[in-house]
Amino acid sequence: MKGDALGSGTSAAVLTPGLAVYTAYLLRRAHALAGACAPERDEAADGACSARDFQVLDAIGEPGAAYSQQDLGDRLGINRTTMVKLIDRFEAAGQVIRTRNPDDRRSYALALTGEGRAALQAMDPAISAADAQLAAGLTGAERDRLGALLAALLSRPAAAPGGARRTGALIAEAHHLTRHRIEAALAGSGLQARHFGALTVLAEAACSQQQLARRLAISEQAVLAVVDDLERAGRVVRERDPADRRRYALRITDEGRRALAAAREVVEAAEAELGESLGAAGRAELARLLGALVAGQCAGQGGEQGARQGAAPRDGG
Repeated sequence: MKGDALGSGTSAAVLTPGLAVYTAYLLRRAHALAGACAPERDEAADGACSARDFQVLDAIGEPGAAYSQQDLGDRLGINRTTMVKLIDRFEAAGQVIRTRNPDDRRSYALALTGEGRAALQAMDPAISAADAQLAAGLTGAERDRLGALLAALLSRPAAAPGGARRTGALIAEAHHLTRHRIEAALAGSGLQARHFGALTVLAEAACSQQQLARRLAISEQAVLAVVDDLERAGRVVRERDPADRRRYALRITDEGRRALAAAREVVEAAEAELGESLGAAGRAELARLLGALVAGQCAGQGGEQGARQGAAPRDGG
């Protein structure tokens, strides 16, 4: 399992109140924690796997699935170059075959072989252990319900209660979907999801860059790029911190508040559209369960393991 996903210089931050109302933010936090729990690929080990290996093979093996590499990459949020390398490796191992797509002779459909299904079965204990660690703060019923809500959000069939639960994989796919939709919705606003997150925090109170990184649960290096963008656009200013003249405080400007207000309407509309399949009650329940999952993981990292250092999420939205 990996170290925590909060990065050097950050601790297990609790949820930021102004952002915790957004499904996209909760999914980003849950996705980062899922990555911290997930097994890493060990090329020297028999039956080596990673969470991404499992996610790709599992999707290819779904009943009735006939994905092209591009379609699968789009669904799972994996770029074309990486997907080609993954499928090449699976094909070389005899786990996946490419066949002509009957609906488009210019492309190939991917299919799982017997060796591929055996590989999935071999990966299952590690993936199940990672899922159990990730959802340790939820009851079995809550975990089943979270899986059902995520599947509905993704328009996927839900697993039977008590059956195979792929909590981490569902969270990863839902995070990619919501992130993509939010970024597309914000495209004309001059803001990205990470800018929206930073402005939301700063609208509550001025703070230092280090404090902003902690509240967003991203690295200080990542937050520096966000602040630089916002400062150039006149939406944030750096001022001497009156409580400590050795450092700067970040303050949102009037322009920043106007941009945030407009972006908030866009984000809320995009989230409502994404959650139509769940309804208002389902969206609220999904937010509650994701919040409980994240809060439980953060409490465990802070109370039992301390602030470990690891790979930080790169965005702040």
